Amino acid sequence: MTTEQAALNNAVWCEAVCRAHDRPGAFGPRAWSNPARTPVFYPDAVTLSPEATPDDVLAAIDAGPGASVKDSFASLDLRPAGFEVLFEATWLHRPAPPGGPPAGDIVWHVVRDAGALRAWEHACFGGEPQDLFRPPLLADEAVAILSGTRGGDIVCGSVLNATRAPIGPMGETVGVSNVFAGPGDLDAAWAGTIARAAALFPGRPLVGYESDPAPAAAHGFTPAGPLRVWLKA
Repeated sequence: MTTEQAALNNAVWCEAVCRAHDRPGAFGPRAWSNPARTPVFYPDAVTLSPEATPDDVLAAIDAGPGASVKDSFASLDLRPAGFEVLFEATWLHRPAPPGGPPAGDIVWHVVRDAGALRAWEHACFGGEPQDLFRPPLLADEAVAILSGTRGGDIVCGSVLNATRAPIGPMGETVGVSNVFAGPGDLDAAWAGTIARAAALFPGRPLVGYESDPAPAAAHGFTPAGPLRVWLKA
């Protein structure tokens, strides 16, 4: 599994979120980029090749204040353009998980309607309204927004996204992102997410990234390389 595959999957997810906001981006040979400012928490560009240069990303985005770039190989220096490192993280990979129901008392659902999506986002962001995940994502067959409930209350959740053709083979990778959980449920969130990935996208390896890879490592993920996110204040 290569960093390029993980970066491509993440760029596909960023594109899905942007399309749901009617702000599609574009894929180039070295980077995905968006000429419009992207939704909060999402970069204006994602590098797809270790050969990407600052010009490959900065020339394709609004590089003014608030611009952000996901430097997938931690290889760019954007300080001359006024950017600073916002955070660093680690790409992660896990071989395709075996099938089987998730253990424990959490019941897992795929979010199917706008009301459930709002409730999921409310739980994910601790009650802060974001209007980030929009209903068009629910119609995307390559995306599964997962909600884990106990007694009818959302206690954890996550997002899965499959790399789509023609950008990449549909079965190549499945991205895991936005994993969240209430107190004491983080292990169950990772275990349930992996079990649902095996059921929804069988036989496909999993990728993602985390600033703290330890919780994912406890569930079979291994490091696949460093990344940085740059921000222009």
